[in-house]
Amino acid sequence: MTNPSVIHLRRAATSLVLDARGPGLPRVVHWGADLGPLPADDLPALVDATIPPVVPSSFDAPTVLSLLPEASAGWSGRPGLAGHRDGTAWSTAFRLDRLDVTDDTTTASADGTRGGGAAGPEPGRVAFGGDPVRVSEADDDRDGPGAARVTVRASDPAAALSLTVEITLDPTGLLTLRHRLRNDGDAAYELRELTPLLPVPAVATELLDLTGRWCRERAPQRHPWPMGAWVREGRHGRTGHDATLLLVAGTPGFGFGHGEVWAVHTAWSGDHVTVAERRPTGESTLGGGELLAPGEIVLVPGEEYATPLLYAVHSAAGLDGLSDVLHRHLRARPEHPGTPRPVTLNVWEAVYFDHDLARLTALADRAAEVGVERFVLDDGWFRGRRHDRAGLGDWYVDDGVWPDGLQPLIDHVRGHGMQFGLWVEPEMLNPDSDLFRAHPDWVLATPGRLPPEWRHQQVLDLAHPKAYEHLLGRLDALLAGHEGIAYLKWDHNRDLTEAGHQGRPGVHAQTVAVYRLLDELRRRHPGVEIESCSSGGARVDLEILRRTDRVWASDCNDALERLAIQRWTGLLLPPELVGTHIGPERSHTTHRVHDLGFRAVTALFGHHGIEWDIGSIDAAQRAELAAWVALHKRLRPLLHSGRVVRVDHPDPAVQAHGVIAHDGAQAVYAVSRLTTSAAQVPGAVRLPGLDPARRYAVRPPAGLPEPAVLQLTEPGWLPKGVTLSGAVLGTVGVQLPALHPEQALLLEVTAVG
Repeated sequence: MTNPSVIHLRRAATSLVLDARGPGLPRVVHWGADLGPLPADDLPALVDATIPPVVPSSFDAPTVLSLLPEASAGWSGRPGLAGHRDGTAWSTAFRLDRLDVTDDTTTASADGTRGGGAAGPEPGRVAFGGDPVRVSEADDDRDGPGAARVTVRASDPAAALSLTVEITLDPTGLLTLRHRLRNDGDAAYELRELTPLLPVPAVATELLDLTGRWCRERAPQRHPWPMGAWVREGRHGRTGHDATLLLVAGTPGFGFGHGEVWAVHTAWSGDHVTVAERRPTGESTLGGGELLAPGEIVLVPGEEYATPLLYAVHSAAGLDGLSDVLHRHLRARPEHPGTPRPVTLNVWEAVYFDHDLARLTALADRAAEVGVERFVLDDGWFRGRRHDRAGLGDWYVDDGVWPDGLQPLIDHVRGHGMQFGLWVEPEMLNPDSDLFRAHPDWVLATPGRLPPEWRHQQVLDLAHPKAYEHLLGRLDALLAGHEGIAYLKWDHNRDLTEAGHQGRPGVHAQTVAVYRLLDELRRRHPGVEIESCSSGGARVDLEILRRTDRVWASDCNDALERLAIQRWTGLLLPPELVGTHIGPERSHTTHRVHDLGFRAVTALFGHHGIEWDIGSIDAAQRAELAAWVALHKRLRPLLHSGRVVRVDHPDPAVQAHGVIAHDGAQAVYAVSRLTTSAAQVPGAVRLPGLDPARRYAVRPPAGLPEPAVLQLTEPGWLPKGVTLSGAVLGTVGVQLPALHPEQALLLEVTAVG
């Protein structure tokens, strides 16, 4: 490399500065707030301003953190790369071979080569040659809507390894990072860890991530960021109910609407690791990648391994700022659902395994009456499936239950103008199944024994070519053989425990095979939508969502539990990707009893649906349910396109959130009372995110039951609503009524004038 360079990428409110002057791997000088259109001469000065001093009892030259931390450069924290070739090549010293920087129209290379584009450097373009390289989004957006990209190619001849680092900064300011490692040697190389890492500044002193369990996913946990490593490992063979989703580092006291925060997400549906490390030497890093078992990845000569994408996002406006970037990114994807998300009825909690055509057609009649747009037949339709201990894996319609097949029900549902959906759990099988009896060798297991059963299930080894082809054939035949299956609720109800493939660890190969299966089914049946359900919310990540159209956030439909589950799932995902259903009056999973209004307001903010035996409710309940469904449909364009905000309210018994149109013309907020408060009347609730210069009318929606309250008179503004500026509503707010616990108030906000 003959032309050292410094690179400045800018998109939206984010800057990334890379020092690629060599001879080793580039280092991240800055990832965070936009630095503006820096002059070329300022970039080397910026780099120099960030080089640490040499202190006693340390290396004789400053230690700087590269894109892949290496012991050869003085790094003593968690390694970015760990592996060996029969005990050798265990340490690396990569040297930069080539670096390419690309925006929409121009390419620059750090080795002096040059792609197309303007004849010389312009503002917002790429400066090349011996000058520092800059890629920036000009104030007039002359570069268009595209992303900026950096590709780093490096090698270590002594270790016989090559490394490619791919960095993308997209128009929303979202950063993605991926490493590719190739074995250039003559012998196999066992890879143990390859983890993309990014530095964050010393001002980030607190950590927030999520944990959870079945029916209580997305529970936040927050603590000071101490010295050492905070490591979150997922060893479930799926993303996991306890997955961190986002690992967030931030300035002291950051909240939804304030503070500076940095976050990463590991986009992988198998075993994974996410890590935050703070070193006594002054460095702080966030990162994540695949968690590999011993011997799981052994690269033969010439073979390459690619890490999962690491998504990284910065916000100077708190957690809502993170969500805004992520939601904009996801909505801009070509695979993002482009049609209104149909209101869905799932029949599981109505009929369980008791399938009967007459009962189900009557339920479909009721569904159409209340405004349902998609009717989903859940578990129990296939051969031998009268309970959860048998039949899984035998994907043939049970002619004992469905003597005329599923088509009569499908036709009846479609006759009402509804879509028809079907539950499947393709990756699993029961030992009591024809498939298992015929092919016991098609199970993920170690030689000589089966893993412990989970819900009476084992896991089908999709890395086995014959097992893969069999399953693909059955699912393809199921979809091709029925006219009108528009949706698959794709479940995954157990962890991959002791998951072996041909005597070696099999989670990586299984995960890749599942992706390949989904991709092929989508290719053959492009009109079929797929939901990622995994005992509820145990497979929620951005890689499975490249192949699916929504996730089921939790098997728990208790509205009180769902408030928190949906609030924190929404940190990563926009509402239209999260299934949010109205459950029965008494929750199936907690036995709590809630009014329909509380359940409906909670379920409003997502991909709306119903998980309830509506065939057993009276006419008055059906009429109220239909009114709530109609309200969702009216608000759906806003809910599924607007900016999500969550209120930092001082009373922990009050939770408030909303969605605001990007043009500021419309918003809807929900305020929920979770429990009793120390104060008899909670304080006013601010309505953040509105245009401070515009005036807004605020009122509850008409025609729906009011929430239950404990008060002699209501707040003075509530009977007729109130009109105030966005500045007043965001700073002062509106006084709440004295809501009973587990009640919710919905507010529509409309710009006037």
